[in-house]
Amino acid sequence: MKKIYAALLFSMIVVVTGAQTACPVIPAPAKATVTNSSFVLNKYTRIYVGDASLNDAATYLQQELMKKELLPLGLATGVPGQNTILLVLSKKNIEGDEGYTLGIKDKAISIVGNSVGGVVNGISSLLQLIRVQKNNSGTIAIAGWQISDAPRYRWRGFMLDESRHFMGKQKVLQLLDWMAFYKLNRFHWHLTDEPAWRLEIKRYPRLALLGSVGSFTDPLAAAAYYTQQDIADVVHYAAQRNITVVPEIDMPGHATAANRAYPEFSGGGNDQHPDFTFDPGNARTYTYLTNILREVNMLFPSGMIHLGGDEVSFGTDKWLQNEGIKQLMEAHSLKDLKAVERYFMERMADSVYSMDAKLLAWDEMAEVNLPREKTIIFWWRHDKPAQLKMALEKGYDVVVCPRLPYYFDFVQDSLHRMGRKWGKGYSPLKDVYSYEVASLVNEQQMKQVQGLQANLWTETVTNFNRMDYLVFPRIAALAEAAWTKESLKNYEDFTGRLKKQLGLYRDADIYFYNPFNPSEIPEPVYFRKDKRNLSAQEN
Repeated sequence: MKKIYAALLFSMIVVVTGAQTACPVIPAPAKATVTNSSFVLNKYTRIYVGDASLNDAATYLQQELMKKELLPLGLATGVPGQNTILLVLSKKNIEGDEGYTLGIKDKAISIVGNSVGGVVNGISSLLQLIRVQKNNSGTIAIAGWQISDAPRYRWRGFMLDESRHFMGKQKVLQLLDWMAFYKLNRFHWHLTDEPAWRLEIKRYPRLALLGSVGSFTDPLAAAAYYTQQDIADVVHYAAQRNITVVPEIDMPGHATAANRAYPEFSGGGNDQHPDFTFDPGNARTYTYLTNILREVNMLFPSGMIHLGGDEVSFGTDKWLQNEGIKQLMEAHSLKDLKAVERYFMERMADSVYSMDAKLLAWDEMAEVNLPREKTIIFWWRHDKPAQLKMALEKGYDVVVCPRLPYYFDFVQDSLHRMGRKWGKGYSPLKDVYSYEVASLVNEQQMKQVQGLQANLWTETVTNFNRMDYLVFPRIAALAEAAWTKESLKNYEDFTGRLKKQLGLYRDADIYFYNPFNPSEIPEPVYFRKDKRNLSAQEN
């Protein structure tokens, strides 16, 4: 039997090392060379942690191998032996922020990162190499690779709007798993807007109890929000995966849900957008919002708070009728409502800065005079490149997330009717992959571009299937656009690697759009049977 088992392993290794010459990892690594080695992963493999700061990274690897492969790997101490995955911190010969090397040899796998994030990125590459191989009763032969890699951009983000429709903690954790799998490292969490407020604030309990009632499609939907313990769980889970969670508390507009809970701070709105704004003419508004932001800053250790600042004019109809605002304008020589808006944002920005946090805001706020070293502007209006130019010329760092192609609530096929379009414009996979901001800015300004982000607004996202269908597989294209240098990108090569990922989506019950067979209708998650191969449990 031992001879048969050895022969089987040898044949697996030969097939693996002989068949694969192109690295299947997404995003494409900077350098990847296949070798004649092969590592056999099984339940006896141990993870060796070379530094205590890598314990969370090791937990990430353990969790993923258990969830996806049913392999319960333990941690090793002392001198590393054979059949080991080594996690090591070292800055030697590793370039770029979050850079790493991954070496797969016969007796051991080594992942060396120049930071904890670099080691996690190496783990994500290893997990991809594992998951594209067949799990043969708990034994996986992994082809030998030598990879040296580092990201193009430091900000590789994804934004989820949960005010309009609430997805819940388990779906967010699943999203974080896929973000880490593709080395995305910023989760922008849009938690407040017109339909609902989704975050528990201890000092103002009605924000969650009353403000969380409703959704974009049903104003009477049951209250749904994240407790502070939920937030702690998500933040920790994300951190294990090298993902920073950035909260957004929208102001002074998009405040309807908050004003439903505490109407004394409402600046009014109009029929289409009732109670849309906070009241800039009420001195107590600033205290109220600052108290909220202090709790938010405590919950999210990112040192960044996004204050929105967009589309305020949608609901300022009643500002000129507000005596407090009239007095404010006179006292501070504010000539119009736009000046009132700027005053409000500058004052709230000071609250954020006083917490030693950076202020993040949508591109409307490029017009406000804020400290450039403490502010990041998110350029979203693809039809207003002048806003991007203004932000860069004023010295702000910028995250690029234009509607086209990075609003993932826009459809990805011209024939799709459920979802948004910009005229006839939409966001197909190739546009997500190929987008280059370099055509809009000069070489010097590119240094201010922090990176790329996709935004999923959820007006049309009422369930998990709809969310998956809009996110997958575009999340993979976003990841490569944000990670891989332009000189190394190749769409045909990317789609070849992407085809191998579709099976992973099916295994994970992801209701995805298939760009290679657009007529394919995925099987709804709730109709599927568990397809997991449980044979590994028997050994």
